[in-house]
Amino acid sequence: MLTTAPLVIIGGGQAGLATAHTARSLGLAPIVLEAAKQPAGSWPHYYDSLTLFSPARRSALPGAEFPGDPDGYPTRDEVVAYLTDYAAHLDADIRTGHRVKEVVAVEDGARAGFELVTAGGEVFATPLVVSATGGFSRPHRPDLPGLDGFTGTVLHSSDYRRPEPFAGRRVVVVGGGNSAVQIAIELAAVADVTLATRHPLRFVAQRVLGVDMHIWLQRTGLDAAGWARPLLTGGKGTPVFDTGTYRGAIAAGDPDRRPMFTRLDGDEVVWSDGTREHVDVLLLATGYRPGADYLAGLGALDEDGQPRHRAGVSTTHPGLGYVGLEWQRSFASATLRGVAADARHVLTRLRKQIRIAGSALTPSR
Repeated sequence: MLTTAPLVIIGGGQAGLATAHTARSLGLAPIVLEAAKQPAGSWPHYYDSLTLFSPARRSALPGAEFPGDPDGYPTRDEVVAYLTDYAAHLDADIRTGHRVKEVVAVEDGARAGFELVTAGGEVFATPLVVSATGGFSRPHRPDLPGLDGFTGTVLHSSDYRRPEPFAGRRVVVVGGGNSAVQIAIELAAVADVTLATRHPLRFVAQRVLGVDMHIWLQRTGLDAAGWARPLLTGGKGTPVFDTGTYRGAIAAGDPDRRPMFTRLDGDEVVWSDGTREHVDVLLLATGYRPGADYLAGLGALDEDGQPRHRAGVSTTHPGLGYVGLEWQRSFASATLRGVAADARHVLTRLRKQIRIAGSALTPSR
């Protein structure tokens, strides 16, 4: 069965929902294809204690304020509830349980554009496609010396839920971002934990003069400025937003922070000073890569599986765009507060690339 639409959005998480809302404001009637049973993206699968690093007042999608204390920091479950409710009230055709398997370019004149084939065998034809699937399905596993032969347990932060299963164990957490620090400190309450990083941790005050740092970033324009990336990261990873709690725990050695180990050997970690130490669990908090394998056959990805794009607009196929990529246009691009601006930027440019007849604004079967 073939279904046609003026726009198909792949992914029903924060990026996909923001794109759908923006599309409606531009007069498009999109179909959203979400692989999971609920439109909440990767949020239901994150660790239990995860909280946003930006306040609720700056973490809302367009058209719906985040409930609760506007200056509070929403929990994982609160974000899931927010996204689920947002999807329920969104004027868009959201189809859950639809995993896109392949995207094919079509060039037959009357129906030029794309065909999307789902795992269930359904086919969707459209002139415009926005990939908004994020990266949770593709956790990054760095090429660490000896990792393939490590005989202990290797986990990615995407596998981590709560600290209790690690009680009494020796754990090394690899990574220097917000999640790595948060997980390491949580685990340190029940386990012997070291946080291994390539560079010293870069703590940034969560609040300055009583105002959240994310608000300062927005007021100064740094939040949406692509050129600010070196300034915000220092070329050495993501800043760790902290009220002082994280810095204090690290300073107290709970967990301790060490420079990255030299290699892994059996069930041991070999540190830079040559000492060896048995480790039960190696937890990789090393981020994600875009999960867009369905575009591989299209030729839209580079040799590393990264989308070929400029500010979210494909450089390989007119009518193809992306929303929710890290640093797609700015520091906020992959966050709740940043996806809407990127969606409008991408959709505006895609519509200029593709001429859409007015009769195509409503999906048909």
